[in-house]
Amino acid sequence: MNSRQPIPVVVLAGFLGSGKTTVLNHLLGNRGGTRIGVVVNDFGSIEVDAMSVAGQVGDSMVSLGGGCLCCAVDGSELDAYLEKLSAPVHRIDVIVIEASGLAEPQEMIRMLMASENPDIRYGGMVEVVDAAEFDATRAKHPETDRHLAVADLVVLNKTDRVDTAERARIEGELAVLCAPGTPVVGADHGRIDPELLFDRRPWTETRGQLSFEDLVAEAEDHGHGPCAHAHAAYESTEFVSEQALSPRRFIDFLDRRPAGLYRVKGFVYFGVPGYRERYEVHAVGRFLRFAPQPWGRGEARLSRLVLIGSGTDGPGLLRELAECREDAPQDARPESMWGILRYVAQPEPPAASPEAAEA
Repeated sequence: MNSRQPIPVVVLAGFLGSGKTTVLNHLLGNRGGTRIGVVVNDFGSIEVDAMSVAGQVGDSMVSLGGGCLCCAVDGSELDAYLEKLSAPVHRIDVIVIEASGLAEPQEMIRMLMASENPDIRYGGMVEVVDAAEFDATRAKHPETDRHLAVADLVVLNKTDRVDTAERARIEGELAVLCAPGTPVVGADHGRIDPELLFDRRPWTETRGQLSFEDLVAEAEDHGHGPCAHAHAAYESTEFVSEQALSPRRFIDFLDRRPAGLYRVKGFVYFGVPGYRERYEVHAVGRFLRFAPQPWGRGEARLSRLVLIGSGTDGPGLLRELAECREDAPQDARPESMWGILRYVAQPEPPAASPEAAEA
């Protein structure tokens, strides 16, 4: 029986020239000890993008090449590549698909959601936008608006090439084009904090072996790295509760989370009869997923969350989460979990009664 947690698959989309490969290279160069699998989807026979990242990911990269991923009829080719990357031998922590500039992200999302591979799960779609060419891109590619509408997180790249007024205008346009609450992260040269998308693991096996990661780390230690102190633009707030949380109030909190709250991660204890597991929560932008997991032997029943954002009110978020606490979770009815189960990959049918659920 496979006890591993499914590997999140993040779609990195955006039109030609928006800076997707720059963002990807930045993530690869600042990933700490996290093992990233990459699927590069180039349009055309010369795989320039694949070559530009090949030196950083080695055998963990596969390239579709020769056409757009969304043109695959049944997604079987993508499934084969994801099966290769998700094999235990690679010990991959996260997979990033860099979509062709001409790809339809909706189709890519559909294929991932329909995948029968138990070792992967959809991890959200990030749309990269060129701030300097925003209007020209929309004029040339009217489908831009459709792509933005399904994005979970938008990276407004090349902000160093526009002034403050122009950036504010574009952000106003994005607020209309994107779904309500979709975060927009500004960046120049594709430099965003990897923690917004995935957890960076501590340096362990590769440290001290003169690897690519060591060179990047050494440069950053001396303040010369491409993203020295990039994390300074974001705030991190931690919430811990030994008291169970109300599933309904917690979902309400997530539904109204501010656009500046880019990521929520951790696990929650609801204590509802029939649903007393720990529920891992993973939110990137608008994307939200819960995964029930068994508690470890002797592990304390509590909730622990980390909230990462920019311009957010940390004390205010903590107050809102404190209001989610539930005094008597044992009295809650199973249907109170329905809002949570909507975001579980394969939700179990709700229990008919507390007694039946505990049986």
